Amino acid sequence: MNIQDFFELSAGKWFAHRTVQDLGANKANEAKSEIVIEKLPATHPDVVKLCEVLQVNSNSSVVAAKVNWNDTTKLNQKNVGTTVLVLVPGNSPDEGKLLRQVSNEDKPSLGQYKLGEDEALSLSFESGTTSYEERLWFASDNLRMRVNVIKQAGGVNTTSFTTEIRMGVPPAKAPETASSASS
Repeated sequence: MNIQDFFELSAGKWFAHRTVQDLGANKANEAKSEIVIEKLPATHPDVVKLCEVLQVNSNSSVVAAKVNWNDTTKLNQKNVGTTVLVLVPGNSPDEGKLLRQVSNEDKPSLGQYKLGEDEALSLSFESGTTSYEERLWFASDNLRMRVNVIKQAGGVNTTSFTTEIRMGVPPAKAPETASSASS
């Protein structure tokens, strides 16, 4: 799997269940979400704007997505938002710069991404004195997993584990070759 395949497979509507552990307060929390991931072209205005703001040269090889979420916690608290992610390849298409803009944050973030040989995507970025690390992988076409670590200046403050189950049919895969279809 390459980074393009990872984003193609990620596109769609997902049900997510997240467990969060706040290590400083020694509290656990959980939330359920509906997530919609839409792949964006390099020419999409949100992609172009994010590249301009972070002074990163965008080109046709960028991989971008818009993630809309609607969270509900156990206490029925709602959290709705959008994140635009842009991956700009470096020396390899499977690693490079991560550009991230969250709807409720003023400033976008610049970080790194890497798709490993194990087909897990690692994302890392910093915002002020806080650093974020996230790892995403597919257990199957319809089941995706995420782990997240948030570190403040004094150490790790929050960790989370999320399972995401596709709601509906996965995106259609392109046929491999004409000869394999006829055999």
